[in-house]
Amino acid sequence: MNWSEQVWNSISDKYQSILDMPFIKELTTGNLPKEKFQFYMAQDSLYLEHFGRALALIGARAHDVQDALSYMRFGENAIVVENALHDSYFKDFGVAEKGDIQPVCHHYVHYLKSTAALDPIEVGMAATLPCFWIYKEVGEFIARQEKVVDNPYQKWIDTYGGEDFAISVRQAIAMCDQVAANTTVAIRNKMSEAFVLASRLEYQFWEAAYDQKVWN
Repeated sequence: MNWSEQVWNSISDKYQSILDMPFIKELTTGNLPKEKFQFYMAQDSLYLEHFGRALALIGARAHDVQDALSYMRFGENAIVVENALHDSYFKDFGVAEKGDIQPVCHHYVHYLKSTAALDPIEVGMAATLPCFWIYKEVGEFIARQEKVVDNPYQKWIDTYGGEDFAISVRQAIAMCDQVAANTTVAIRNKMSEAFVLASRLEYQFWEAAYDQKVWN
């Protein structure tokens, strides 16, 4: 069993809890209240700017030049392509501006950037992987459900449940497996810890959107 299989198995309960969240269930049926999706989109747009920077930093630090190029492209995609998609969502759902970064998003992006900057590069790669992989799995899970006519969130479902996104995710998983196979046991263990922690933050991000958590 390779590294990615091991760590995915280790978060199986957390992944199931994500699928069981009200946010995901109501997104699937199209019943998610508009204001909750608006909050999510604003925070996710802010998140992607920082996520893109973390990915670019990993690219700059990567040992392998092909990994470097891939992560720089991932960073560009997060900032340019996905933010363009978010702009269309802003228009569709009447979001005037992104607003301020809120607690869970703030914690998540600073964890990713500090890990990308200060930890071994393999650990940075592992920390950013759940954002790719969990979104792919959630998107594909929703896409397999009975399609709801006129679901206002269908564009989101099509994006993350589509093959174009899946290709990038599989590439990121393969690169993480490669560096995990070639590093020390100690660093591989730290990779696993980072993957698990980032997976927990994925859950908290959606929970915060549903509860619309803001600074006290």
